[in-house]
Amino acid sequence: MKKEEERIARLKNIVLNMPESPGCYQYFDEHKTIIYVGKAKNLKRRVSSYFLKTVNSRKTQILVSKIQDINYVVVPTEEDALLLENNLIKKYKPKYNILLKDDKSYPSVCVTNEYFPRVFKTRKILNDGSTYYGPFSHAGTLNNMLELIGKMYPLRRCRMPMTEEMIRKGKFQTCLEYHIKNCKAPCVGLQTREEYMESIKEVREILKGNTRRVCEKMMAEMQQLAEEMRFEEAMELKKKYDLALDFCEKSEVIAHSYHNIDVFSIADDEKSAFINYLHITNGCINQAFTFEFKKRMDESQEDMLALGIVEMRERYKSHSPEIVVPFPIEIELKNVTITVPVRGDKKHLLDLSLMNVRQYRFDRMKQAEKLNPEQRSVNLMKELQNKLGLPKLPMHIECFDNSNISGTDAVAGCVVFKKAKPSKNDYRKYNIKTVVGPDDYASMSEVVHRRYSRAIEECSPLPDLIITDGGKGQMEIVRKVIEDELHLNIPIAGLAKDNRHRTSKLLYGFPQQTIGIEMNSPLFQFLTRIQDEVHRFAITFHRDKRSKHQIASALDCIKGIGSTTKTTLLNKFKSVKRIREASEEEIAEIIGKAKAKILKEGLK
Repeated sequence: MKKEEERIARLKNIVLNMPESPGCYQYFDEHKTIIYVGKAKNLKRRVSSYFLKTVNSRKTQILVSKIQDINYVVVPTEEDALLLENNLIKKYKPKYNILLKDDKSYPSVCVTNEYFPRVFKTRKILNDGSTYYGPFSHAGTLNNMLELIGKMYPLRRCRMPMTEEMIRKGKFQTCLEYHIKNCKAPCVGLQTREEYMESIKEVREILKGNTRRVCEKMMAEMQQLAEEMRFEEAMELKKKYDLALDFCEKSEVIAHSYHNIDVFSIADDEKSAFINYLHITNGCINQAFTFEFKKRMDESQEDMLALGIVEMRERYKSHSPEIVVPFPIEIELKNVTITVPVRGDKKHLLDLSLMNVRQYRFDRMKQAEKLNPEQRSVNLMKELQNKLGLPKLPMHIECFDNSNISGTDAVAGCVVFKKAKPSKNDYRKYNIKTVVGPDDYASMSEVVHRRYSRAIEECSPLPDLIITDGGKGQMEIVRKVIEDELHLNIPIAGLAKDNRHRTSKLLYGFPQQTIGIEMNSPLFQFLTRIQDEVHRFAITFHRDKRSKHQIASALDCIKGIGSTTKTTLLNKFKSVKRIREASEEEIAEIIGKAKAKILKEGLK
């Protein structure tokens, strides 16, 4: 029973760290055999549904009882997930998946290798020199695309073996398709091969999803027709332009000519390297694995990737003649071509591999954090230390912010983070004492001087890093106090905001340098959290002070109204505004007629 609970807990931990992205998931039994393959629009939500207590299906309960491990592949769209699921089921034939008896493949589009090529839908992939695009999981998408191509480019639909010699000898004659304007009759020389092949070239771009060039060409032609006052022709072309934007759709896995290719990508950290392996057959993924390799020394990514390629190809008996990688590597394999794509379909496959390896690394980090909650904090501090080049881990961080309205009720706040977590007992509030008017720089100088001069007197611990809620100006003010006046050596960073008042960059050093951090990274989120916390703390203090000041100015300066009477009135009416609106009789019922008369006269 204990082993069963441990198994379920381990599987739930895997599910907890899964992404909310489209993809395919695979369940493995105790023999590491795939027993089920599924697709999902949201991987985390779909897989977690198997482990709910409310699952009543007996078949699902049996399946869950057999699961020992879970693997998954992230893809860009739900359609790609459907295609990948179909391919994995055909390859592994999992025990608990339904296998269709006809085993139909998803349809693709064929552009034939003929003198005048044809374009049509097919389920058979032949090695005849033709080019195949697909597969398409949604028949409506495919049919709309073929309809689009038919309207934009009147290509031949007949199956006659058309050659240059036969056309020259006049072996053909025009047919009904020509008369209803579905074909320009290249068979009788009414359309040149150059014009026909230009249409085929644009058709290939549309099938690949590269509509930009086609649309740009259409737009230029439309503008030219409009300048020549040929508005009807321009409108007809506009219809084609709109069709190209509305109906053309591209699947991530497209060209069947990409057969027997291995794709590798890598992501690493200080201790490990994670390598993703995809095997492509007939343009589809039929193997996808990610492995972790422990670093022994300071191995480079190139060395780790080369090692992973050799090991994985040997483990999975791969003899692919081409390997796709993200950067050049020094490795020699007999009869193997190594490709580093920069665009096109192979680049899309490489991007897919990179997305999966990064997700795997993120999942492992999350799992490690579950087992050791302090690890996340240590990782954040190490990353911040490396980014800024700090002499030691920033275990103790302090951040300052000012708050005032036109210089009135000016205050400042200092928040303290220890081990990347807020230490609220160490937060401090400051009333600005020496500054008159709205001067943020002078206020910051006063607060920082008061904070650290007292710390020196009391021998209190100093921070490992000071962060200012502002840019270069605030940083320079803090530096003058810390270094020039107090002669301390504390690193200083600044969080600058853009014109929309959103945190945009981290500044460090004198002269200040922008430190590159990804906007969606955990470190950037941590720094934003510090900034939000100090802003919340300072503005809350300012509001409290302003509120007390407003109450004091309205009631406390009325002679004859003491603190007890004021408290009684506020408990009853809740605000000074309501006291003003109340009648003298209503107030007299609480504090008596004499005080009520004094109060109303005073408020006037």
